[in-house]
Formats: sequence, structure tokens, C-alpha cells
Amino acid sequence: MKFTDGFWQLRPGVTALYAQEAYDIAETSTPDGPGIVVTAPTMVIAKRGDTLNRPVLTTTLSSPAEGVVRVRIAHHEGAQWHGGFALTGAGTGSARVSLGDAGGSLDAGALVARIAPGAPWDLSFEVDGRRVTGSGHKAQGYVRLAPDAQVDAGIVDNARQGGSPATATAFVHEQLDLGVGELVYGLGERFGPLVKNGQSVDIWNADGGTSSEQAYKSIPFHLSNRGYGVLVNDPGHVSYEIGSEAVERVQFSVHGEVLEYFVIAGPTPKDVLGRYTALTGRPPVVPAWSYGLWLSTSFTTDYDEQTVTSFIDEMAARELPVSVFHFDCFWMREFNWCDFEWDPRVFPDPDGMLARLHEKDLRVCVWINPYIGQRSPLFREAADQGFLVRRPDGSVWQWDLWQAGMGLVDFTNPEATAWYQAHLRRLVEQGVDCFKTDFGERIPTEVVWADGSDPLRMHNLYTDLYNRAVHDVLTEARGADDAVLFARSATAGGQSMPVHWGGDSTSTYASMAETLRGGLSLALSGFAFWSHDIGGFEGTPDAGVFKRWTAFGLLGSHSRFHGSSSYRVPWAFDDEAVDVTRRFTHLKMRLMPYLYQQGLDAAATGIPLMRPLQLEFPEDPAVGYLDRQYMLGSSLLVAPVFSADGSVEFYLPDGEWTSLLTGETVTGGGWRRETHDFDSLPLYVRPGTALPWGARTDRPDYDYHEGLEVRVFPGGEGIVAVTVTAPDGERRTYDVDLGQVTR
Repeated sequence: MKFTDGFWQLRPGVTALYAQEAYDIAETSTPDGPGIVVTAPTMVIAKRGDTLNRPVLTTTLSSPAEGVVRVRIAHHEGAQWHGGFALTGAGTGSARVSLGDAGGSLDAGALVARIAPGAPWDLSFEVDGRRVTGSGHKAQGYVRLAPDAQVDAGIVDNARQGGSPATATAFVHEQLDLGVGELVYGLGERFGPLVKNGQSVDIWNADGGTSSEQAYKSIPFHLSNRGYGVLVNDPGHVSYEIGSEAVERVQFSVHGEVLEYFVIAGPTPKDVLGRYTALTGRPPVVPAWSYGLWLSTSFTTDYDEQTVTSFIDEMAARELPVSVFHFDCFWMREFNWCDFEWDPRVFPDPDGMLARLHEKDLRVCVWINPYIGQRSPLFREAADQGFLVRRPDGSVWQWDLWQAGMGLVDFTNPEATAWYQAHLRRLVEQGVDCFKTDFGERIPTEVVWADGSDPLRMHNLYTDLYNRAVHDVLTEARGADDAVLFARSATAGGQSMPVHWGGDSTSTYASMAETLRGGLSLALSGFAFWSHDIGGFEGTPDAGVFKRWTAFGLLGSHSRFHGSSSYRVPWAFDDEAVDVTRRFTHLKMRLMPYLYQQGLDAAATGIPLMRPLQLEFPEDPAVGYLDRQYMLGSSLLVAPVFSADGSVEFYLPDGEWTSLLTGETVTGGGWRRETHDFDSLPLYVRPGTALPWGARTDRPDYDYHEGLEVRVFPGGEGIVAVTVTAPDGERRTYDVDLGQVTR
């Protein structure tokens, strides 16, 4: 959101007050422990009279955890504040406060905040003794807008989402310095450029597809390549200007009287993500079976049990292992979504069908959403009991977009949540193993919530309540290590309820590339597990796109064939598509000892499985902008092919890299151009890797120790310990000599 007109002026209708000096610096007690409170007048106080009729900003510094500093900027401290996110890792910190002639400092271990006395305003942050960013002159601001200035200021019009944050007229903003060569990442699953410098970004969940600037998963957290990250502790509309309005700064603003943010120390990007996920929530262990191939009915296609069975049997006949079968929306009757009842016209024997699918050693996933269509008998039941979100006049909020007359379940009402969960438990008891939690972004703002929540904050936060309600049912029924979602929407902390998928892409090479950018952006926002629709969702891919996307999709944490109006079974494209699916499905099964261990490590550290090269090679300046390749875990480099002719250009960091598919060894430290057939792509093993290699190709959940090989690749020396944990929890460590290269 832009408030200024160039460097010197404000936009018409905008008035702004800035923290001009640290007039008073004192120690204070906070819920985090000892802290610093700073009184910052909005002009430099030269005489007593200057203190009259003069607003101040009150800035409080504290530390909820080692390496994390909380900054709270308030215009009016008594104003109502939403309380921010539920931060599971926030506690009473052990920061040390020092005050003196040089100002004040808050020492949070790896991170130190320093406030200089007097003018100009100067709040700086140091990681391991090195200044990484800071808040300077005209950085902390309190801004008011005249009503006719709101559009000019760039406030997002979200009427199509059921409301708009445009009613707000007061804002607090902060600006943090951008260093020369500093790059900013994160802010959720965003499908534009991976590097966010120069962009305006609104944290406001929307159902906009992958080919737009909108995002299903808006996360007010950004990560810098200079050794720190920043979380804005506001679940509502946060507006970012990243080197855009003020090209030397990152600006973030929220409406209201209070802005709170956390600066999170590195020095490495992994250190930042580790501390960030410790604060907002780590992902749980996801079950080994979920890493296998998920096959879907697709969306609007015609299907019944015979169709489903034929797909599964044909996959088995072609040696294409499937772990999960997914039923999309039309397992329920049209106009009834979501009433949790199998359409009896198509699935007359759901109990028997689920039992028959389980006999084929399959898990079953079904689609749900948080809406109740007016035609469903559940609508009146929910409305009468106060389980649906209401308008200010007391009527049930409804609209016709998606399902005719649909209402929205109010998860701020514990009784509504329990009612919704009871229907899910019935499905779990029937034989459903997991849920695809679709939607959760189109949340209205001109409504009243049962618990009195601020509607602007609930727009983004709703997804957390929705996914938590479903995830809790699965955790209760299946155990913490066997619960998994397939979720589309998220906000900060959503990584604690995996898995998430990338939403509605088109069936093109360009959309395949933008899908990858979204996944990498989400990874740098703290999400460890991620998937996407192989082949694209909208339209039908040509055979080439499908085969290239299959190779890409099976080299990720989770893999699903899914489309809109056409099936995604490989033989629908050509015989080679079957061969490509077999090759990469079998490869993923072989890699399961490696992938599953990386998933366990992610649950412990918060480091994602699919990761930008920035995470693994932060000292290499060449990787800063790379968004067409990634690391799968710590040891495998993947460069998907995004071209019809099979050409691909990618970068290899220093060292001796080995193609996992051909065994060819090449020297890194530069760019390579290769051309690949459909059954191949650049898949390189990091120098000096000892790679656990499984013995089976028919399923992801097997005893990884039985028949295990540890393949050793050039570029290392000495003895390393390789840990492998099987799905049953048996954990063994193998001592491997890196000098014994596998040939």
C-alpha cells in the first residue's frame, strides 16, 4: 500500500506522523520478560511547549525466544488489538536489557536490538554482531486517509471475496532497511518472481488460481539473504512494498492503531526458518504412505465405482503403484456441498466400496469444503443452531458463488466446530483415511463471528480454524503420525497441518513453471511439505506437458494426478506417458529411505523437503534468483524441463556432481544446457553424498532396512553416519566410507 508521492510528498488525502526521535528509553516488564519501552514523539522536542498537542508512537521491544525480538508500535495503546497469531513457540525469553548514554539494547542471543537516543529515529538489529537491518528516519509511521484517498493509496478491493479492508482509515507502518544486493523471499505461495524485490504484495487470501498475483496461502513472513527474517504478527490485511514505494526499504503496514512484528535471526536461511517454525509451529511427521502416488477422479468428470476400479486395476496392470485414491467434489450430490453424504445415485454402497478399495491396499481421500449448500438438509440444521456465519442484521450470510445459497460454517463457535467434526468422524469410521480441505479463502468481511472476532482479521485466519478442525479429527482417529490433509489455503502456522497443494494451474509449460515458483516461495515461508496437480488443473495438457510434469511431480514430497474436466490417467495421453510414470514412480519408491528421513528431519527442524538452492548454498551469489530448479532434500538437485524440445538450462554449484539417472559426473560452478527425452531430466546428486537406496518399487511404506543399499557418490572423503528410519519407527545408523564410490 503506497502512501507517498515520491520522496518528498504524500498522496492526496494522506496525512502521516512519523517517529522522529527516541525521547525516552526505559526498561519495562512484558509478557516475554524484560523489555524496553521507547516514547517516540512525532516531532523533535526542542522545548516544553513542543510536548503539547503532539502525538507519540510507543515502541516496545521484547524477546519471546532466543534469536527473536518482538517490536510493538502503538499510536493509542488502549485501542482494541486482535492479539496476533497463536504462537506456539512464544514463551518468556531470557533477553538482557542494557540502558546508558548510548541508548538501549535488548540482547536476545544471536539477535540484538539497539535503540539510539534522540533524533533521528534509529532502531537497528544485529545478528552475531553484524547490523543486518534497521528502522530509520520516517520509517515508523501513523497514517490517516481521507475516504476519497483509499483507492489512490492502493487498498485492495476484495468485494468479490465477500468484503473489503477498504473501510480502514488509520494505519501503522514500519520500514526496514534494504542493503545493497539484499534479496527478499517468502510471503507465502506466490506464483510470480521468487525474489520479491520491487513488488507490492497484499497478504489477503484469495481464490485466484496460479496465474495471478493473488495467493491461496498468504504468509506475512519474509526472509532476507542477509541473515534474518521478519514476521508481521497480524492475521489480517498486511500490505507490503518491497523496495517499491521506498526502494531502499521494505515497508509493511496494517490498519488500526497497533503494528507488531518479530525480527528473527539467522545467520543462515536455515537458521531463520528453524527459529520461525519453532515460533509458529513445526510440521508433524507425515505417514510414509502419503509420499506415494495419489490418483484422483478429477473434478467434473463422470465417475462411479466401476470407473474408479478400472483406473486402479489398469494402474496395477501397468506396474504403476498407487497409494491413495482421491474422490473429488461429486462424491456428494450436486448443490449439496458439503453435506458429507455419498451420492446414492452413483455410489449406492459406499461402505462396501471403501472396504473393496482397502482390500486393494489403498488409502482413500475425499474432498470437502467449509460451505453448506442451501439444498442440503444440513443447511437448515446448521442455520437453526447458529452454526453458520451471520450478517450484522442477524441473518445467515449466503451467496451463490460456488454453491447456490451456501452458508459458511462458523469455526469460532466451538459447538459448530464439534458439529462439523462429528460428520468427519462418521466418514473416518466408514473408511475414509484423509481429507482434501479445499477452499477457505473466500471469507466475507461484512459479517459477525460468534466469538466477536474482527472480520478483517478472520478473513485470513479462517483457514487455520478450518484446517485445524479437520486435522484434529484425523490426529484423534489415526494418531499424530498418520494424519494428513491435502489443503489449499493457509496462513502463518499452517505448516503444522500438512500437506498443502498449489491450487488451480493451467495445463501448460508456463503454468508448470509458475507452480514451481509458488512451491519454492512457500518453502521459504516455512512450509515443509507441498504438492501440485500433475499435468495442470484447467484444460487438458498435451502429452508432452503431461510427461514433463509427471517427472517434476514425482520428484517432490507429495505427488497427485488431478485435473478439472478430464482424467489424468497416463494411458489417456500415450504409451510413453505410461512408461514415464512407471520410471519416476519407481524411482520415488527407491528414494523413500532418503525422502522419509528428510521428512522426519523437517518435522524436527522446520527445513522443507523441496527447497530453493538459497537454503543449501547461501554463500553462492549465483543462486539468488534461481526459480526453475530446486533441491529435493539436502542431496538431490532437480531441474524440471519446461520446454517442448526438451532443452533445459540450469546451474550447478561448485563440486563434482553426478547424474542419478545416467551416472555421468560433471564439474559444477557454472551453468549447463542439456536436452532430455521424456524419460529423463537433470537430476544430480550432490558431491560426497551417501544416498540411501530402497529395495522396492511397488509401494512407499516398506521396511527400508531390508535390502537397503547406500550409494556413495564422488566428491567426499572420510566416514559419515547415514541414518535411516523405517515407517515402523526402527532407526538405524550406517557408517559409510565416502571413499568407496558406488559404480
